[in-house]
Amino acid sequence: MPLIAFSSFKPPLGLANGHLQTILPVLFRRVAPITRERERIETPDGDFLDLDWNREPRSERLLIITHGLEGSSTNASVQGMAAAFHRVGWDTLAWNLRGCSGEPNRLLRTYHSGASDDLERVIDHAGHGYHEIALIGFSIGGNLTLKYLGDLGSAINSRITGAVVCSVPCDLASSARALEKPINRIYMNHFLRDLRRKIWVKAAEFPGAVPTSELKRMRTFREFDGTYTAPLNGFLSAEDYWAKASSKPSLIGITVPTLMISALNDPFLGPECYPSDIAETHPHLHLETPSSGGHLGFLSLNTGFWSERRALEFLNQTVEGP
Repeated sequence: MPLIAFSSFKPPLGLANGHLQTILPVLFRRVAPITRERERIETPDGDFLDLDWNREPRSERLLIITHGLEGSSTNASVQGMAAAFHRVGWDTLAWNLRGCSGEPNRLLRTYHSGASDDLERVIDHAGHGYHEIALIGFSIGGNLTLKYLGDLGSAINSRITGAVVCSVPCDLASSARALEKPINRIYMNHFLRDLRRKIWVKAAEFPGAVPTSELKRMRTFREFDGTYTAPLNGFLSAEDYWAKASSKPSLIGITVPTLMISALNDPFLGPECYPSDIAETHPHLHLETPSSGGHLGFLSLNTGFWSERRALEFLNQTVEGP
């Protein structure tokens, strides 16, 4: 039963608080980008995706990393993970969700938490010439990764040998409710500030197609997703979007070794985001729930970031076998 009852993560003395673990890496961690070779690929609907590579020297193993909400391939968490794997001989690819590479995407459509079709396109494009491909996903990038793995099941790219996802809001409605709590207002305000900027750009590019009268007054994902994310991406409502884009219903279909790391004090995750009942009987989904770590934190001070060491340990085991 791949439910990992005892996690090896131990926070530094005085830094066990979930908010500290969440905020300190964002404020203070700096990682020089190592995925500096950019490639743009076109999508069938007339849009584009920007991929950032490091493949020097060329390896037979490829790691594909998907960032989180309002992030990009340059995030410290992404580049830290890329560097950790590159040091032990993996090629690394960090790709940008639509509109997250520093240039607005072309279409009215935006990126969203369930757009695993874009991840599938990246994998199919990038995977040629590699014997093994591993996937890493952060936050909604983890949701995309799990949804891709579960929805395709045994039909996924045959070169994929394993995946690790961190701090995943696999139940989007539960996560939205968690972020509506007053104590989490700082995070909600941060996300909405960045999301508003992108909506203003969309409104200018597509006059009359994007309403903006209520934009400044929005305070929750329920309001934002109901007004923008859902209608711009073919969903009926925020609730319809959350239900259809959440990866939790897809977990049962996963067919490759997958490690899901979610700290119990993650302020972004509600109770439904910890699928212990599924992992208990799942042959491939390993759920690890450290008591501390926050959201994409797992800060260990002198020993760096535990999540990077844990991902390396798990994926090297899946590639090399017992």
